[in-house]
Amino acid sequence: MAEDVAVPTAGGPPERAPLPSQVRQWGSLRDLSSATCWESALASRPFERMPWLAVAMLAGILCWFALPAPPEWLVFVGICGIAAGSALALLDPERFPHLRAAVAATAFVMAAGTVLIWTRSDLIGTRPIGNPVSGEITFKVLERQERRGGTKLRIVTDQVANRPAVAYVNVREAFDTEGLREGAIVRARVRLIPPQRAVVPGAYDPARAAWFDGIAGSGSLLAAPEILVSGNGAARATSRSDLSREVRQRMTETGASASAAAIGATLLTGDRTGIAEADGQAMRDAGLAHLLSISGLHVGAVVAMVWFVAMRGLALWPWLALRIPLPLVASVLSAFGGIGYTLVTGAAFPTIRACLAAMLVLAALAIGRQALSMRLIAVAAICVLLFWPEAAISASFQLSFAAVMAIVALHNAEPVARFRDRMRDRGGLERGVCWLGLLLLTGLAVELTLMPLVLFHFQRAGIYGAAVNLIAIPLTTFAILPLLIAAALASAAGLGWPFWGVAGRAIDFLLQLAHGAADIPGSVIGSPDVPFIILGLIVAGGFWLALWSGRARLFGLVPVVVGVLAMALNTGPDLLVSGDGRHVALRGPSEAVFSLRQSDSFDLQMMLERLGIDTETGNEHIRSIRDWPNATCNDDFCSLQAGDPQHPVRLLVAMNRLPVGGSELAEACARSDIVISERVLPDACNPRWDKLDGRKLSRRGGASIDFDARTISHVRPTGDRHGW
Repeated sequence: MAEDVAVPTAGGPPERAPLPSQVRQWGSLRDLSSATCWESALASRPFERMPWLAVAMLAGILCWFALPAPPEWLVFVGICGIAAGSALALLDPERFPHLRAAVAATAFVMAAGTVLIWTRSDLIGTRPIGNPVSGEITFKVLERQERRGGTKLRIVTDQVANRPAVAYVNVREAFDTEGLREGAIVRARVRLIPPQRAVVPGAYDPARAAWFDGIAGSGSLLAAPEILVSGNGAARATSRSDLSREVRQRMTETGASASAAAIGATLLTGDRTGIAEADGQAMRDAGLAHLLSISGLHVGAVVAMVWFVAMRGLALWPWLALRIPLPLVASVLSAFGGIGYTLVTGAAFPTIRACLAAMLVLAALAIGRQALSMRLIAVAAICVLLFWPEAAISASFQLSFAAVMAIVALHNAEPVARFRDRMRDRGGLERGVCWLGLLLLTGLAVELTLMPLVLFHFQRAGIYGAAVNLIAIPLTTFAILPLLIAAALASAAGLGWPFWGVAGRAIDFLLQLAHGAADIPGSVIGSPDVPFIILGLIVAGGFWLALWSGRARLFGLVPVVVGVLAMALNTGPDLLVSGDGRHVALRGPSEAVFSLRQSDSFDLQMMLERLGIDTETGNEHIRSIRDWPNATCNDDFCSLQAGDPQHPVRLLVAMNRLPVGGSELAEACARSDIVISERVLPDACNPRWDKLDGRKLSRRGGASIDFDARTISHVRPTGDRHGW
């Protein structure tokens, strides 16, 4: 029998009335009010569902990376299925059609994202070679890449595993020959090792990237190779390298500096080998590194140039303009231009992704739809994730889509839309000033949006990027790229020299701008390792701010502010241990300092970055473990205290790989909280907290330790069963 509620009446006691069926389904008036509120909100936004579905797919993919093993993946998919089924079963389709569809679709798409990346990992994941290999093998050259300091080959061989294995091999200049071309069969002495795991938790993981890229190992040539079968002529990468050299030569002949010529070659061919490290670092510190990576900005600029020229040029042909829709023709020509530029620059994954997004924009233009909207961005993201779901964790995917979302969200905001409407009635000079201010605001919004992601991935970000990009992006888009393309086309007729010269001077100005901004004191901020939960808060709030509308979108500021404050207060880990146990990064009592046994390795640079220390000045922070205050050391071990002086953590660090045993070691371990060693220690060594020796580090990878929370995290979490 239905439960009754009291209904007040005039002039008498309250009568009892049956609850509506919807209230019985939700269980309380409060639940009904909440559901009705969400239903009204969703009903008023019928065209905002696609972006949230893209977010749901992204969340499902990220959950697969975060969860350790198939049982957890199945549980997550099951929870999503239960949520979708419950929404369909419990929510009245007549009363709550939008809420019912939203919950069911979101849960289903999250589960689909997890299944998608799981399936792709199983289908294309490549097992690494089991052990290091050193000896003479026969291999086939698949690709040749010119790099600074030598050549890099992608090879395939069946002599290092029980299957054909693809690997990267570095070739020193002394061993490089003309015969090392695509298709060549070569015999040579080679050393190959499995792809390296991340040095410490949160750092870039080469093994994970190799798993999805089909790479089983990497190494180098140890002697001059013997060419058994010559290659099939000029390889694509070789042709690109030749084009890059020609661009550098032509630009320097017209008076451009070597640095400007190298950047010009990068913008035309994607070959970054000629860029000096000082110039590259200045571009990064000035917030201009995106200009050196061929991606959305460059492909978009080329497509826009072709579209504009096609529209203006074809409009001069009345017969065609009156019979064929010019946007359709211009879109087709722009598509060919974008695809051609993608192929010429090497067809790297970020470029392919940008080209795909550009094709979607051209399709929208061809059918007369809005060229850039949240819905179109969502469609582009879903298309990318369908084909390359592993891109969800890459910095390039996150940064590019975050930047475009920030631009669209800002310009769709009601105050900005009203401001643009008022600008149309202003005079020419005043309108120009207003547009300049809006452009600066857009750059600031993009920089603020990207800064948490940049600090999460790279622990270093420039703070003047908004102002510098205000000049650099228009200069690159409307001057440098068009001049370079015109120079390349005009060179076929021997008329390219004026374009090369002007382009070189424009790039020189760009470099001066980058060095000037990078040299300003305080132009770069660093951050120690940012926990994923902090970034998750900021990203969740950012999605709400970007995708919702009305005053309710301001609720997204709450997690953003909390996340930013947490990031500002974040001090990073207290102790880092590399996966091989040879490097120890320990935070000092007064400043972040390093106490290491070696100071000249890639692992050290990665550990410096995880603590937010500038790698250029990092040597100023490096100390030997023996110089730690009050450290007691002999030839084999150092014993020291770290952390809070009131509650110190006692460390015992092995100084070499020589085997040590006996009662003295057992007693020293018993007095220590953490023992660190690159060699395997005997079972008699039992510290109070954890033993990070060769056995555990080889199985679990590098470690990150927080003294206050008493937590230790490893590169490979407990029970992790991802393929890499």
